[in-house]
Amino acid sequence: MTKMKGNSRLTEVKGLLEGDRDLVLELIRMALQEVLEADMAEALGAAKGERTAERLGYRSGYYSRSLVTRVGKLELRVPQDRQGRFSTELFERYQRSEKALVSALMEMYVQGVSTRKVKAITEELCGHAFSASAISRINKKLDARLKAFAERRLEEAFAYLILDARYERVREAGVIRSQAVLIAIGIDWPFVKLRRSAPGSGGGDGQS
Repeated sequence: MTKMKGNSRLTEVKGLLEGDRDLVLELIRMALQEVLEADMAEALGAAKGERTAERLGYRSGYYSRSLVTRVGKLELRVPQDRQGRFSTELFERYQRSEKALVSALMEMYVQGVSTRKVKAITEELCGHAFSASAISRINKKLDARLKAFAERRLEEAFAYLILDARYERVREAGVIRSQAVLIAIGIDWPFVKLRRSAPGSGGGDGQS
């Protein structure tokens, strides 16, 4: 029962995230960029800046490539090697598995980045299993980037701010306890103006 309830809430939150195109686009960009970096590191036998006797080549900057997704256009930096031998199937594989990958990325955002999720996504995108150290590097970078994105300062002005809270049961140090989760909903000026100009919205003062 608890698992079903948790899955239902996850589905609800993911549904809300789908409406935030900027957030979803940023999640996709972060994940794909990290996968590209890991793919190059695996091909060269060394991470960026790493010194190792097993190195098979050297990096040679980046080139830009666009990727059109259902939520918008992405600009990615694709790493190159000096010999020009590095290639990636990421773009083709992404297009084939876009819906499932976007769903997995949103779940990572809601529940936190997990090694299992990162492993599944990287293998789906690149067609091969990365080393444990590569997965760990991707995991740490994504975790840090998602945390920074979630805690970013919102500079735009909001006409209305709605605050509420709900209590969820969480496990802390092996103990189940109830914890309040703050919910904040911001309504920006473009939405307010749209409501005022919409037919049947009440006209004059814009209240509904």
